[in-house]
This record gives sequence, C-alpha cells and structure tokens, in this order.
Amino acid sequence: MYLVALKCRICGTEYPPEPLYHCSLCFGPLEAVYDYEGIKESVSKEEISKRVQSVWRYREFLPTNHDPVDLGAGFTRFIHAKNLGECLGLKNLYLLDDSTNPTYSFKDRVVSVAVTKALEFGMDVVGCASTGNLAGSLAAHAAKAGLKAFIFVPAGIEKNKIVQALVHGATVVEVNGTYDDANRLAAEIAEKNRNWGFVNINLRPYYVEGSKTLAFEAAERLGWEAPSQVVVPVASGALLYSIYRGFKELETVGLIDSAEVAFNAAQPEGFPVARAVKERRQVEPIERFSTIVHSLAIGNPADGIFAKEVVERSGGYAEDPSDAEVIEAVKLLARTEGIFTELAGGVTVAALIRLVEDGRIDRDEKVVAYLTGNGLKTAEAVAETLSTVKIDARVEEFEKVLGR
Repeated sequence: MYLVALKCRICGTEYPPEPLYHCSLCFGPLEAVYDYEGIKESVSKEEISKRVQSVWRYREFLPTNHDPVDLGAGFTRFIHAKNLGECLGLKNLYLLDDSTNPTYSFKDRVVSVAVTKALEFGMDVVGCASTGNLAGSLAAHAAKAGLKAFIFVPAGIEKNKIVQALVHGATVVEVNGTYDDANRLAAEIAEKNRNWGFVNINLRPYYVEGSKTLAFEAAERLGWEAPSQVVVPVASGALLYSIYRGFKELETVGLIDSAEVAFNAAQPEGFPVARAVKERRQVEPIERFSTIVHSLAIGNPADGIFAKEVVERSGGYAEDPSDAEVIEAVKLLARTEGIFTELAGGVTVAALIRLVEDGRIDRDEKVVAYLTGNGLKTAEAVAETLSTVKIDARVEEFEKVLGR
C-alpha cells in the first residue's frame, strides 16, 4: 500500500490514515496522499494490462492493501459513440458506460474500496446516506463482506433502487425530508457509533478514491492519453473532483504525458454547482428544488466548491438542462447507441448537447462523457413519455400503421 497520510484539502494539515473525514482545525475535507515515487517505480502500462479487469487493476493508487471486496466493479464498456457523435457533429466522442457494473451504477467502484477499507479497520457495520444507487451497491458489497448495513434514504425514492438494497439484506431507513436531511442523520449516527463505517461520511476519504478509476480507464483505453474534454454528472461534486485527481496522478507517475483536460459539469436545472459556474458566483446551497433526477438532487454539495474550481481552472463549463431535456437525451442515446442510461446519464448527454451547440466543444476534440447508471433504475420517468401502437389482429390494420 502506498497510502501515507490524509491531508486537509484547505489548510494542508496532515493526519494518519484513520477513519477521519474532516480537518480538526478548519473542518476542511481530507483526501488521501500517496508515495508517488514508490508508485512510479513499481507500476507500468505493461503490468497493468495483464491484471484483473476491475478497479483493482490500479491497486497502487487505492488506499488499502486488504484483500478486496470485489464484485467485479470497473473496466466497464468504453464506446466510440459514432452514431451519437454524428448527430452532434463530434468525430471523437467516447462514452464510459457504468450501467454494466454489478449493481448497475458507478457506485460499485467507490463502495468496493470503502467496504474493503472498513474490513481493514475491523469494522463490523457499514452504512450510508443515499439517493438510491449507493444504497444498492453498499448492500451488495456488505453482503459479500459479511457485514451489517444500514442505509438512510429520503422518503419517496424510486422503489427499484430500494428493492435492490433490501434484497441484499440491508436495513433501509426512509427519512422524511431531502437527501441532505438523511445525510445529517447518518452523520450523527456515525459520530455515536465510532466502529461503524459510513462510506460517505467517516470513510469518505477512502470511498472517493474509487472514482479515480474512471480517469484511469479512460486514459488507458485511449492509448494512455487524456481526452481533451470530459462531461461529468455532478451531485456532491466528489465524482468530478476525483476524476480530476485521477488524471493528475497518472501524469505525476508518468503513465500519461499530460493531464490537461477541460472538465464540464452536468447538473439538473438550478442546482448549485452549475448555477455558480454559469452566474460566476460562489456555490450556495439551495433548500427547495424539484427535479426528476433524484440521484443528483443534492442541494448542499459537500465538494461543490472544489468541483467548481476544477471546472473553471481547466477551462471547462457547466450546464443544467431541464427535466424535459434530460428525458429527450435519454431517448436520443438509446436510439443512437443502444444504451439505456438512467436520468443522471441523461443529464450528461443533455449537457453535452448544450456544450456542442454553444461552441464550447469542437468537432475534432476527443471527448469522454460519463454515464453513471442503468436506465432500468429510473424507467418510470421515461415510460410516461412513450407509447405503443394498438391494432386488431388483422394484416390490414398493421398496413395502416405502415401508412399503406
């Protein structure tokens, strides 16, 4: 293991790699620090290419040396989206499709790392606050690891996502209120039960490390080269910031020549990070919001300020498409590439469409768009806009459908 410390992202104070998640001096978030010289000496492109096709093929960059809780997350489909690219006028559009992960979302990457770290710490219970995808993933990995799981979700979340968590044996607690309310309650419970590992609270510095593999995979499958631009869905902002760190780490150890990537954030309409970028203001929490994209509906994004900094520093932008645009983008992706993504993926594609239309992405640029979950998880939102053709059982009736 090459993990050496946790470091405050704001003031730089270092801490031992324990179940800590905020700085005791300034309350800034902590992030993992590695021995990059050691990694540089021990890893090579050739060695990585021979390894298991999961997040653990990049194990030097992950914060544990415990036997991994590995359901096979990562190394998902990487698609040169020629049909969608032709529709948008892009020659080099690629999609990294995490809908094919074990529980059908990118959360399997982060949970595999976090639950493995929980075992390393000797924890016997894991938990989380979730808008759905994390719930299913944590329940599955906890079952594999033989750990109890408690999951806190906002009341009214899509039943498909709760069923996934329940069938794996987790205790799911519906909290009246928003995700932020569920998260506050989970944080209080984590403080009272110090040997419980809440993956997105006291295990958060380790949990987010799994998201870096989305950068590693994109670079490896582009021939160990970073794309020109990426489009990333944003909820808390941790995913975008972690992908940024991933490209930087590859550059640091010499696996890619340059990590100069423009980062574009995709959020539902009116949410804090996109609004802050577009209006050139600070990231400010919102208490009241309405969107069908529940998986991105975080009004107080924990890593929002860092995601905004990455977007602006990299020369990227942010877009916040409406619910109607999101649904149309889900359908466009399905019709052109045969991929049924969940609504968060629809936000990514809808934001990509806007970015191209506004001239922020050029035709020849190499673009990677991240699809973070499977459309069957949010099928009801799209189903309402679709319809069948009903006829009597006669050929003549069918010929009317054909317009003959």
